[in-house]
Order: sequence, then structure tokens, then C-alpha cells
Amino acid sequence: MVSAVDRTSGVDEKAAQPRKIIHVDMDAFYASVEQRDNPLWRDRPVIVGGKPNGRGVVAACSYQARAFGVHSAMPSAEAGRRCPHAVFVAPRFERYKAVSRQVHAVFREFTNIIEPLSLDEAYLDVSDVALLGGSAVRMAREIRAMILETTGLVASAGVSYNKALAKLASDHDKPDGLYCVLPGEGEQFVATLPVGRFHGVGRVTEERMQSLGIQTGADLRAWSLEELSREFGNSARRYHALARGVDERPVQVSRVRKSIGSERTFGDNITTPEAMLEVLLSLAEEVFDSLELQQLRASSVTAKVRFADFETLTRSRSVSAGFMDRCIMNRSLPYLLERALVGHPKPQVRLLGVSLSGLSPSDGSGLQQLELDL
Repeated sequence: MVSAVDRTSGVDEKAAQPRKIIHVDMDAFYASVEQRDNPLWRDRPVIVGGKPNGRGVVAACSYQARAFGVHSAMPSAEAGRRCPHAVFVAPRFERYKAVSRQVHAVFREFTNIIEPLSLDEAYLDVSDVALLGGSAVRMAREIRAMILETTGLVASAGVSYNKALAKLASDHDKPDGLYCVLPGEGEQFVATLPVGRFHGVGRVTEERMQSLGIQTGADLRAWSLEELSREFGNSARRYHALARGVDERPVQVSRVRKSIGSERTFGDNITTPEAMLEVLLSLAEEVFDSLELQQLRASSVTAKVRFADFETLTRSRSVSAGFMDRCIMNRSLPYLLERALVGHPKPQVRLLGVSLSGLSPSDGSGLQQLELDL
């Protein structure tokens, strides 16, 4: 396997690769927007989130900040200790959403088969696109160039014959990378990857796998489906397929989804309701942006709190006909958090999440009244 930039369109992709999937991921999106809009910050570590002297957390950070060990979901105070010369800036979600619209407009120049995952990433199915000789690699290269020209921002892209491999490939040469995994290379490609890189393998599952001696894709491939089923239950079939570079999921333009959500797990437990609420509000912005991007409305918002002992509580609030205004969602979160923390006077929280459920196509009818607590 070599970098996609070394590949040419000489490969007969139509014959060798029935599906051609591109995964595009904007590099350090929130922080990159801030650096672009403030030229003096372009070579400096930028941290989007709470202030270093407060109780907030990092929502995103530039690669210059990551070099100091800063990462998303880290307490801002810790980020300030690791990188005291960083620029701390509050999130500007409306600005990020406007830039995201520009990025998705570029996608539509190539295909209408687009599955948005968030403001800054999406899958594109270009299997039947004739542009640029039908070469998915050339299309990915052109998409990146157009995004740079249109927005001044850098994107990475992965090209492969299924979604799982395309997503792994987009992360392979970050930042500003383009990588391709061709048919016949998938199993070899995933063999050397740490299992924590696989989509759907979270921190807890990764630790469990490592305790069983499963460090890489090759280690995972050595386990039979029956053995994996005993250890990981219903997730075993997915892990078994990933270890072999297999993923049959199509790129879905409009998905019938039950919910849209986002979670953060913390390296150090959060102990104050103020810091927890700041995280929940940040997650809520991400989730609502995804809701709007997919032109959906939701009838319920749920806050999820996982404590250090792994006790997990969810608290929800519903609306009758669905809502399209984030203000109601944001006003609900302090109440939902307060309910979740009842009986925990000194909380130690390791994970927070926000999800929207009861999804249906939006019709522009706007705000609805809160009426039911679950």
C-alpha cells in the first residue's frame, strides 16, 4: 500500500472496485476556522472551549496544541497547564455551520450520494460518477483542492471500496492527507492498525481487547467469530468483519434514524456541575447541527451521565410535534443534569452525552412547546 498521491488513474477501478467511497474529514475544523479568521493565530496553538482558569473543557484544538498533549474533552485547566501559551477561544457554532455549508456545496459538485456525519465530515459514493475519468482518487484530490480554494481550510480524504476503510484511510496521513486502500489491500491495511483506531471500538472496549492480547487488527483477525461472541456479544460480528476489511454498509443519503447523539469520555473525571453543563451544551450544539444538516426535527432530548463506577443515567425531555430550535434543547439541559445528579452529592463523572430522538423530516413549522418529562 502506498499513499493515494502516488496512485494514478491507470487502475481499472470500475472493474476492480464496484464501490468507490470517499470519506472527507476537515482537519481540526473548529480550531482551523479560528486560525483562518485570525491570521496572527495561524502558527499558534489554538484551543476552542472553556477558559483555562475556569471549569470548562476543550471542544477542539489545533495541531500545534495537540503537540503538547492537549486533546478534546480535556479539562481546560489541564490544557492551560500543558500549553500555557495557547490561545483559548469560545466556540462560534454559527460560524462553523456556515463554513460547513460551503464544504458540503463542494461535495455536491461531484455526487448527490452524500452521508453527512457531522459538520466536518461525510461519506461520498462516487461509484457511478464519470468525472475525472471515474477515478475516485482524482476526485478526492480535486475535492480537497476546491475546499481549500473555497474556504482556505485543509481537509483529509480516504478512498476505498467500503465506508470503514475509507474512514480509516482519511485518518492515515492526517493532517492534509490523501490515502487510498484498493480491493485486496483491506485486510493487510487493518492488520497493523491498533484496535482503538477502529470505528465502534471505544476506550472501554479497547482496554478489554488489550487485556485479552488483542492489540492490532491482526490480533483481532486471529479470533474466531465464536470466540469474539463469547467476549463481546452482539458486537462480535462487526469486529470480525472489520479485522478482514469488510463493511457492507451503503452510503445512505437519507437514513431512517432513531436518534442523533454525541458523547465525550474524560481522561480525568469531572466533578463540578458547572463543567458538566458546559460539556453538555457543547455536545448539544454538535448534535443540533447534525440535525439541521440532515433536515430533521426531534421530539426528545436526552442527557446521559456515566459515573466513575460506570453507573449510567439518562434523563429525557420531550415535545409533542418536534422542534427545530436549539434554544429549548439548551434550556432543558440544566434541568436534565440536575435530575441525573440527584443522590450524587460529590459526583465523579467519566462520560457525558446528548442525543436527540423521535426524528422526522423537518417542515419548517418551528418551535413547539415542551410538555412531557420522561
